[in-house]
Amino acid sequence: MRKRAEPVALEHERRAVSGSPSAGSAASALDADCRLKQNLCLAGPGPAEPRCASDAGMKRALGRRKGLCFRLRKILLCVLGLYVAIPFLIKLCPAIQAKLIFLNFVRVPYFIDLKKPQDQGLNHTCNYYLHPEEGVTIGVWHTVPAVWWKNAQGKDQIWYEDALASSRPIILYLHGNAGTRGGDHRVELYKVLSSLGYHVVTFDYRGWGDSVGTPSERGMTYDALHVFDWIKARSGDNPVYIWGHSLGTGVATNLVRRLCERETPPDALILESPFTNIREEAKSHPFSVIYRYFPGFDWFFLDPITSSGIQFANDENVKHISCSLLILHAEDDPVVPFQLGRKLYSIAAPSRSFRDFKVQFIPFHSDLGYRHKYIYKSPELPRILREFLGKSEPAA
Repeated sequence: MRKRAEPVALEHERRAVSGSPSAGSAASALDADCRLKQNLCLAGPGPAEPRCASDAGMKRALGRRKGLCFRLRKILLCVLGLYVAIPFLIKLCPAIQAKLIFLNFVRVPYFIDLKKPQDQGLNHTCNYYLHPEEGVTIGVWHTVPAVWWKNAQGKDQIWYEDALASSRPIILYLHGNAGTRGGDHRVELYKVLSSLGYHVVTFDYRGWGDSVGTPSERGMTYDALHVFDWIKARSGDNPVYIWGHSLGTGVATNLVRRLCERETPPDALILESPFTNIREEAKSHPFSVIYRYFPGFDWFFLDPITSSGIQFANDENVKHISCSLLILHAEDDPVVPFQLGRKLYSIAAPSRSFRDFKVQFIPFHSDLGYRHKYIYKSPELPRILREFLGKSEPAA
C-alpha cells in the first residue's frame, strides 16, 4: 500500500509544478477545505455558546464582589478613622465629655408639657418656678400625699406651699442625667412615695427640661441647696429626706455634705444606684467598653472630666456626712455597676461620721429585673422605707 501511495503523491506534485488545470482545481479545493475547517474552528461547536455566557456571568459576579469588597474596605477605614479621632476630639474639647455626662439635651419623653404634671397622671401635683441665682430658673414639681388628692384639685401654689407645714414628711428627689422631672420611671416613683404618705418635691437642674441655665456640678448642687432651703422655710419641724438617683446621688452627697458642714443636715439620705466617683463610673459605663483598653484611656477620657470641674465624689463626701444613709442597688444594673454601690457602702459604713447613725445597704437580686431605674417596682420598698426612715433619727 505504501509503494502504491508514493507514485500517486509524486504525480500530484508534477502536475502542480507543470501548472495543469487539474492541479489548479485541486489546489483550490484544498484551499476551500482549509478555509472551511478554519471557520469551523473559529465558530467552535454549538455547545460552547452557553459556556461563553457562563464565563461572562462569572466575570460580572467577580466584578461585583470586588466592588463590594472595596466599599466594605472603605467603610471599615472610615469607622477606624472615626474610632481613633474621637479620643483626640474629646481631649481637645472637654465640653463634649461634660455633655456626655449630663445628657441634659436628651429630653425623654418628648412632647410633654412640664407645666401640666396632671398629664402624667399626677393630679395632686403643682408646678413651680424658682430662681436660685440671677439668670437661672428651675422648674419644680410638688406632689402632696395621695390621700389629699381630692383636696388638691384646683388649688394654687400658695395652698401647696402651705401644705408643706403639715405633719407629713417630705422627700426631695434629685434625678439622674438625661430626661426631665417628667421621666416615666421618675413619675412612677413619685406615685409610690406619694401613696406612702410623703410629700415629693423634685426639680430639673439648670439646663434640663424647661429650666434655664448652663449645667455644671457646682450649679446643680446650688440648685439643690436652694430648693432644700425653700422647703425648710415652709415645712417647719417636719422631717426632710433627700433621695438621689444615679447621677443625682452625686448631687445628693454634695448637698448633704454642705448641709452637714453648716450643721443643718437632712433627716436621712437615700442613694439609689450610686457610684463611688465620676471617674470610676465613666470607666465602668457600658459606653466606655469600646475604649476601655484604648492606649491612654485615662488621659483621653477621664482627665477631661476632671478638667471640666466634674467630680461627684460620693466616696469622699460620705466621710463628711452625719445623717442616716440608705443605699439601694440592683445587682443587674447595667449603667452603674452593682460593685460600685457595694464599694461606696464599704467606705461609708466604717466612717466615724456615721458612728451615731444608721447605714444600710439593700441589694435587689438580678432575677427581679429592676436594673438601673425600676427599683420602685419592688413590693418590698414600702417596708424598707418604713423601717429605715422610722429609725432615721440619731441614736441616743
